[in-house]
Amino acid sequence: MKKIILLLLLIVTANIYSQNDNAYGVGEWFKFRIHYGFVNAGYATLEVKDATVHNKKVFHVVGKGYTTGVSRFFFKVVDVYESYIDKDSGNPYQFVRNINEGGYTKNQEGFFNQSSNRVTVKDYKKKTEKTFVIPKNTQDILSTFYYLRNYPTIDKIKPGESIEIDMFFDDETTKFKLKFVGRQDITTKFGVVSSMVFKPLVQSGRVFKEKESLTVWVSDDQNRLPLRIKADLAVGSLKADLDAFKGLKGPFKIKK
Repeated sequence: MKKIILLLLLIVTANIYSQNDNAYGVGEWFKFRIHYGFVNAGYATLEVKDATVHNKKVFHVVGKGYTTGVSRFFFKVVDVYESYIDKDSGNPYQFVRNINEGGYTKNQEGFFNQSSNRVTVKDYKKKTEKTFVIPKNTQDILSTFYYLRNYPTIDKIKPGESIEIDMFFDDETTKFKLKFVGRQDITTKFGVVSSMVFKPLVQSGRVFKEKESLTVWVSDDQNRLPLRIKADLAVGSLKADLDAFKGLKGPFKIKK
């Protein structure tokens, strides 16, 4: 369960916008409800703040996830992810990962040196410090999704085509791949909304039925709001729905 909830919290912001302007800004805030059938499994929030790194104004993105109700009784999750992102390049300066998932804990901080293609990770729980060589323009787990929101030429993407970027997570760099499926109108708590549909490719096995078991719906407007995520599991399915938002850069377009 912890891997499923964690993955949903990570991909819930995988929404994309053309690069002629930032799709997000300071003050943007989302809340998502994660549920298994009619049972609430938890909530996740994402917020964009202002910060200063190396005497330069940057975006400070804070993501929080937690289980509630019965889910919290059986498996307690309290996760905090943070990223400090350059406003011009979209590349991260620093990340924070402070999690507690059923007693499994991590307390890490990473510092990127994009000019030398390296990241130094300080593990405060293990009291270690390691430096890793990374590809140019490597993202951390939160900056990945905000970077995708401003990805160039996304307006020209065709069904079946994919986007790949390098993402650093758990002391290694992996290829994050997002496949575009097409467009679809979906019913949300806010009304019927036009959406773009994507499938982040995952590893098939015990948890997921196949590599394309995850589906993400994002609003087909300036904001590219994450509207819904569905994970087809070995048993049943888990969903995350947009529950509340504020501070959007553009109007949220509702068809009816």
